[in-house]
Amino acid sequence: MSRKVFEALNWASSFLKEKGRDENAGEILLRHYAGMSRAQLFASMRDGLAPEMWAAFEQAVVRHYEGVPVQYIIGHEEFYGRRFMVNPSVLIPRPETEELIEGTLLRLEKMFGMQENLQLADIGTGSGAIAVTLKLERPSLNVTATDLSPEALATARKNAAALGAEVDFKQGDLLQPLIQSGKKFDGIISNPPYIPAGDQSWMSEVVTEHEPHLALFAGEDGLNLYRRFMEELPLVLKEKSLVAFEIGAGQGVAVAGLLENAFPQAKVEIVDDINGKDRMVYAEIG
Repeated sequence: MSRKVFEALNWASSFLKEKGRDENAGEILLRHYAGMSRAQLFASMRDGLAPEMWAAFEQAVVRHYEGVPVQYIIGHEEFYGRRFMVNPSVLIPRPETEELIEGTLLRLEKMFGMQENLQLADIGTGSGAIAVTLKLERPSLNVTATDLSPEALATARKNAAALGAEVDFKQGDLLQPLIQSGKKFDGIISNPPYIPAGDQSWMSEVVTEHEPHLALFAGEDGLNLYRRFMEELPLVLKEKSLVAFEIGAGQGVAVAGLLENAFPQAKVEIVDDINGKDRMVYAEIG
């Protein structure tokens, strides 16, 4: 006898709850395997599941129970209203990063009006979520994206192609590809690795055992990459330019201080995310 949809969801919910996982993951996974919207799924609660669909769903729930992020199992995540392909070579885009993009677009307009062909670079692009979104939200931008990981860049390129965004991808460490190109930029945006190494001990294994460490951790205090940025930024920025960083909660004052030291004339501001945590630092230069 086949299991009904509601029975499958109830099983997944209690099974995942036992491990302290997100109980809603069952619904996301079942919608993925059944190819249904939320409304369709709820309308089908008393329908039976085909044995092969139940088998695929059960296996997926067990993988999430064991710690694999749901987004890696289904292969995508929604970001800024668009679907981005994700896999273990890239970080899963987070909602806070949508706020970084909104803040960047607002400040670019304030500083430059609707000037065409501004040169913008996204450093450590990962899935390409920031670079692709900026290009699609403001098509007149010229967007470059860098990443150290060839696997991440391959994913970013696929996302840009699938979503129809023209982005110039370059492989290399932090700002090195831009320095080598000799180009100057109106804006640099980055969500770099910012987690202190010691935090790994108490973080969820869903993150630490599955998302790429290269994109997560940055030395004892999590600020290593920001320090390197301060050395390299003056080599690639135009006199009038914007720097936009995502940061870890509690790092605002430290990162703002680094920017103020590097650019004494800049207007530097720390902005909280929707949860009231310091999450973004912007520097308006020139």
